[in-house]
Amino acid sequence: MTSTHQPAPPFGRTLCAMVTPFTEDGALDPDGAGRLAALLVAQGCDGLVLSGTTGESPTTSDAEKAELITAVRAAVGDRVALVAGVGTSDTRHTAELAVAAEKAGADGVLVVTPYYSRPPQEAVAAHFLEVADASGLPVMLYDIPGRTGTRIEPDTLIRLAEHPRIVAVKDCSYDFLGTQKVLARTELAYYAGCDEHVLALYAVGAAGCVSTVANAVPGHFAAILDAFDAGDTARATRLQLAAIPLIEAMMGAGLPGTVTAKALLARLGLPAGPPRALRPAGRETADGLRARYEELVSAW
Repeated sequence: MTSTHQPAPPFGRTLCAMVTPFTEDGALDPDGAGRLAALLVAQGCDGLVLSGTTGESPTTSDAEKAELITAVRAAVGDRVALVAGVGTSDTRHTAELAVAAEKAGADGVLVVTPYYSRPPQEAVAAHFLEVADASGLPVMLYDIPGRTGTRIEPDTLIRLAEHPRIVAVKDCSYDFLGTQKVLARTELAYYAGCDEHVLALYAVGAAGCVSTVANAVPGHFAAILDAFDAGDTARATRLQLAAIPLIEAMMGAGLPGTVTAKALLARLGLPAGPPRALRPAGRETADGLRARYEELVSAW
């Protein structure tokens, strides 16, 4: 049996929320970013999200964001979609970053709810609409109230879906009921932004995932979606559950995903470097991450 899973994904299906590699002294490492991006694509990603939460966007300059897009585009060519994080608390600045991302070669922009200021829903909608009008790029809204302090409420998402360039949502809302409400009433392409929800959200109509854990195991998440699309839901379930120990170690152990992803990539000899504005993971944590990684790859 073959799945007829819809909708067609606007930015690919298996996206990695890529770390931003830095040199040991904390400078942007564009060569490392290109090498990591090429590896992620070779191992199963058909889209990359740059300068998101995992990409430490609050700590990089506007010039570094543009340089990162340019470096990754040079490394992967036109084979995959590049979605550039441009969200800030300032609507005007966010719009400027969207224009800059378009000039640098991005295929879309990821726009988070203005954080810290906790705007009401009318202001949230106005922010997104102004940014969507600022460039010709399609927009992925980023609903992550645990970081921003403000939800994009389902009714607001349904309204925003009427804009022709607002096409997708990265869902970290932890509101499965609200997500299904929006899926049922709009054509928005939903991407699971929480790795433990990849299969569950895909099963009710999502377009794919934007995964932090995919920095280390991109092929595993592609395999989950492949199995579901092939109608082998039992295999898709086994693959999702097999990833839980690594997901928990990276995303549920009290450290930001940026920190754990960079620690694991460093243990694997891949470009990462230290995080900015965050303490790196200790040796014991890095050892545990490597152990969970080895368990997963050896099982599959």
